[in-house]
Amino acid sequence: MSNRFEQALPTLAIMLGASVWGVVWYPMRMLAAMGLSGTAASAATSGAACLFMLVWKRRSIPSITPHRLLIALGLAAGVTSIGFVWGAIHGQVMRVLLLFYLTPAWTAIFAHFILRDRLARADALLSLLSLAGAVTMLWSPELGLPLPADLAEWAGLMGGMGFAMSNVLVVRISRELPAMKAEMRTAVIFGGSAIVASIVTLFEPMPTPPGASQLGTVAFIVIGLGVVLATNNMIVQIGLARVPANRASIIMLFELVVTALSSWLFAGEVPGPREWAGGACIVAACVLSAWVHRQTAASAAQSNDEPESKKKSRRAMV
Repeated sequence: MSNRFEQALPTLAIMLGASVWGVVWYPMRMLAAMGLSGTAASAATSGAACLFMLVWKRRSIPSITPHRLLIALGLAAGVTSIGFVWGAIHGQVMRVLLLFYLTPAWTAIFAHFILRDRLARADALLSLLSLAGAVTMLWSPELGLPLPADLAEWAGLMGGMGFAMSNVLVVRISRELPAMKAEMRTAVIFGGSAIVASIVTLFEPMPTPPGASQLGTVAFIVIGLGVVLATNNMIVQIGLARVPANRASIIMLFELVVTALSSWLFAGEVPGPREWAGGACIVAACVLSAWVHRQTAASAAQSNDEPESKKKSRRAMV
């Protein structure tokens, strides 16, 4: 029994991480209601998460090597954080998150140019499927072109592009800076988010700041979110280290379920038929993408395990 539980722990870790991201929009809305704008909330919570990570894993700090890719990762993470938080605060949470999850399309494109991965026909078709889901969700005869309806949905779309870029850059960094610890990449992600959000905050109109009676609550939520997000990231890293990437990407879709439930319970937002249809296409693209990559990896492993005599025989037949 205990053996089965240990085998299930990595999956539970990833599901826990997805659940946290499925409800994190609500305390962000609480901060916005108390006078802390979306970008300011993103800057504060990301800064707290970065500081917590650096203190918690301070022995790994020497593994950080200055590199242009770390700057790019910080910028991409900043776009991700601002897009997700600002969109979730000001828009319909489920629609924003579905646009955020158009990652198969953007990841295939970015990986082609940054990682020099060949854009396979399957990846191109799955990218089109996820984009078709977005078109289904956004299209309306009254609105014309199937484009995001407001700034919140544009923010979700841009956040998803930043998320895909971050994932690709993490792979590139792990190849070029293998000595850098994973927790320090996490610190760079949160640190970049804090810096980018702080800069953007300077260019937006500030709401009425929190009153003196609310400062303690605001500080508690900000610090608490920072610690939760940093800890959650490490828990997810443990799961990702023990679960194949293709399977992990499917498990992460649990975030959509949690978001749908939390947006219904806390905000009374109920997705309509077009949201469900478009979301089904986007989820299907993510699931099929994981399945295709699993088949590719299995074929490559089988080819590597094949005896050299059989390889030569097969080449001769060709």
